[in-house]
Amino acid sequence: MLAIKVSEYLFVRHIELFAGCGGLSLGLESVGFEFVLGNELSPMAAETFAYNFFNENLSELAKTQAKPERVKWINSRNDDLSARLRENPFEFPTIDESGYSDLPVDICDYEGKLLVGSVRELNTLLSQRPELADALHNSFGRGELTLVSGGPPCQSFSMAGARKKDCEKNTLPLEFVSFVERTRPRFALLENVTGILRAFQDDDGNKYHAWYEVAKAFASIGYVPLCLHVNARYVGIAQNRPRFILIAIRQDVHEAISEAQHLNDESLSLLASSLPFFNMVQEQGAELEFGHLDYFDVDKHPEVFEGSFLAELINGTQVSVSEAIDDLRGEGIESSNFVTQLNSTFELPYRGAIPNHDKRANGELVQRRFRLYQVLQQVGSKAVSKEVFAILKSESTTLSGDAWAALSKYEYLNLDGELELIKSLQEFISYLKLHPTKKQTQKALTPNSPAPAALSIPDDACHYHEDELRTLTVREMARIQSFPDNFEFRSKVTTGGKMRRYEVPQYTQVGNAVPPLLGRKLGQIILTLDNL
Repeated sequence: MLAIKVSEYLFVRHIELFAGCGGLSLGLESVGFEFVLGNELSPMAAETFAYNFFNENLSELAKTQAKPERVKWINSRNDDLSARLRENPFEFPTIDESGYSDLPVDICDYEGKLLVGSVRELNTLLSQRPELADALHNSFGRGELTLVSGGPPCQSFSMAGARKKDCEKNTLPLEFVSFVERTRPRFALLENVTGILRAFQDDDGNKYHAWYEVAKAFASIGYVPLCLHVNARYVGIAQNRPRFILIAIRQDVHEAISEAQHLNDESLSLLASSLPFFNMVQEQGAELEFGHLDYFDVDKHPEVFEGSFLAELINGTQVSVSEAIDDLRGEGIESSNFVTQLNSTFELPYRGAIPNHDKRANGELVQRRFRLYQVLQQVGSKAVSKEVFAILKSESTTLSGDAWAALSKYEYLNLDGELELIKSLQEFISYLKLHPTKKQTQKALTPNSPAPAALSIPDDACHYHEDELRTLTVREMARIQSFPDNFEFRSKVTTGGKMRRYEVPQYTQVGNAVPPLLGRKLGQIILTLDNL
């Protein structure tokens, strides 16, 4: 079990849907939230969650044909655990089909479990066993459920579209809302990519704003939504990572908070901002047109965050990539204050050497190209990069004098594996022609800045140091995401081909996760509201 610091807040309990590898859960538990139940579709992500939160090694259990104590499959086509860990989750049988289910008979045996399978089937389970929904609401007799959190795919969701029988892909947000409606927590927390804020069109040409539709769905079940556009870099994560956050507050809880005597004017105004929208939804429901609710952007409305209970989302020290990962280059490099504090914030059991730090063996040609990317990052000119990539993509055979003047100052990796200057423009052009590529998105990281937002697969970026001509390791990506070193990622390291459609290997687990430090800050906000 994780060793969690004792919080000044007692008896706060959470359920995690779309749990992934556990980044949000790790952040929540670090401020005192107790885990009641979890749900995750991917067996590969579930393997990581089980290892770190339950100390259950599913791969080892599979070797002895043993069954895990706290990980239960809603239904599977396999009774063998080894096969389950590689099963396509989109082919899981429904809860009512024949298969191999681990669902307990006794309601109390659900406490503290991670259920592997679709949230749709979890909701079916709650409809078949309403006593389980009641047990979740009162946390199996330990008090009212504080929070249900998760990040359902929402980009193409609309309340109108989700009602159509042929729009199964649009229903996950409603499944999330349905679970909240059944379990009635005091708060719900939804996290999603920033793309949710961009309008989409349905098959009939109608425009929808997914974030607005999700807010309507919560309001329709009696929750007042507060919509935010935040950035994890402002809470001390070494990545420019904008995210959409929706905090849904149960109406009676919202009323009680709004009446708190010591709530400042900024916080009162923030809480009141969603009430007109909430009341309109009660009258008009799903038909309420777009435009009656605002979201608050941390960059456009910093004063809203600074002066209210949202201050936790803006008051962190910004961290650079080098602060997060430089010590991982080798022995003798001292860890930064960021790394020291990160590992002391999340007190996980020590398991020996830092895991998930196997450096990828990139070929010589790729290494030479990575060195070129490092130079382009140091030059920092979009115009120069455009000229270079035109040659790399065989679209040009010339380079301007200005570009050569900027590039000639740096050393490049020669065919013998040594760094050296290139003496002439024509020699440099010939060098570039030896390294053709169709990619233009791959870049070297900038050591003194946060990592870019697009950093979820190994090929997104290469290391910034000339001695490290390679892509990042899983551990380096995890550090950038604010995972402590003793959090170990399990299952396959990476995947490819058709299996990308359903496998969630280690790199993807990291990239998909809510950064634990962001989860910690969000948890502190919920605790603040719950204790007003």
